[in-house]
Amino acid sequence: MQISIWEKESFYAPKDVIIVGSGLVGLWCAWHLKKKDPGLSVAIVDRGIIPTGASTRNAGFACFGSVTELAEDAARFGDDNMLQLVEMRYKGLQYIRKVFNAATIDFDLCGGYELFTEKEAAQISGLEYEIERLNTLLSPITGEKKTFKQANEKIASLGLHNITHLIENKLEGYLHSGKLCQSLLQLVQSMGVTVLNAIEISGFEKRGDHIELYTNQFIPLHAGKLLICTNAFARQLLPSLDIVPARGQVLVTSPIENLPLKGTFHFDAGYYYFRNLGNRVLLGGARNKAFEEETTTELTTTNTIQQELEQFLSTYILPGYSYEITDRWSGIMGMGNEKLPIVKEVSPQVFCAVRMSGMGVALAPVIGEEIAKLLSS
Repeated sequence: MQISIWEKESFYAPKDVIIVGSGLVGLWCAWHLKKKDPGLSVAIVDRGIIPTGASTRNAGFACFGSVTELAEDAARFGDDNMLQLVEMRYKGLQYIRKVFNAATIDFDLCGGYELFTEKEAAQISGLEYEIERLNTLLSPITGEKKTFKQANEKIASLGLHNITHLIENKLEGYLHSGKLCQSLLQLVQSMGVTVLNAIEISGFEKRGDHIELYTNQFIPLHAGKLLICTNAFARQLLPSLDIVPARGQVLVTSPIENLPLKGTFHFDAGYYYFRNLGNRVLLGGARNKAFEEETTTELTTTNTIQQELEQFLSTYILPGYSYEITDRWSGIMGMGNEKLPIVKEVSPQVFCAVRMSGMGVALAPVIGEEIAKLLSS
């Protein structure tokens, strides 16, 4: 395709920074870059019509980790790494609330809960001790003496079934992922960021003082610096990165009158998660029931996981209720051998901000700030 002089000197003009990926990380990086240097020319390039990896296909949680998840992280990676992640997530959630009006993105600091059956509670030795330990460790981050506390008395009022133990965290909430992405997109465009959709980057090469990008549209793109923000898909451009795709499947029920659920809910170390979405139950997870099958970049749903989610729904949330499943979808998260995000210069003038480990909503604002400092150093 031949391009006009107008296109060549505007949309496709060489940029100081080109960001690959228009999800939450890419958008927050663009926002921080323009805030730090308004004169910087920045473009975001995405192969989709809208962001489709995980940013608009998650459960819309605004959280920083449940007790068993954080305890697991501490045991696997050490307290320091666990606390570093929590601090980044918590700070990121504050960033979101500072930049956007709650009503604009349907943000609600409704509180969160972790659920346990009698069998699971018995298998977790020293649950009360772990709560106290985490509360002590997290107090300097959250400013609360008791970030987590037992709340078994709320099980019945929340409409939960076959659950014997409940841990509450009043600092969690939820938001509308689509509205957050849309608002961020509008914001960065108002700051002068160019956004190019339906363009897939197939490769790049350093030429002289710039990076040349190769695209499926055969349109030449040039950047002083290249930033890869495609998370689970980043190995298509940077094959040496420690990133493994992890599919997360979700379903939503039809509206249920007087649905008592209020808050965000975690089960089985965070592998199951659900919330009230306009008197509908949004439920996701169960990836641990088929790890190998869910290590994929295919944006599809499977009978294996969907049946497991439906079984969970009928056992713990809606036994005896009449409802239909109206929506099903999946998103792709970026995992790895470690949980800390990869934020670094991969090669001269080429950077990446990837591997959000399923916490991109909370991490992205802080990652964007790190990138802005890294690219200006």
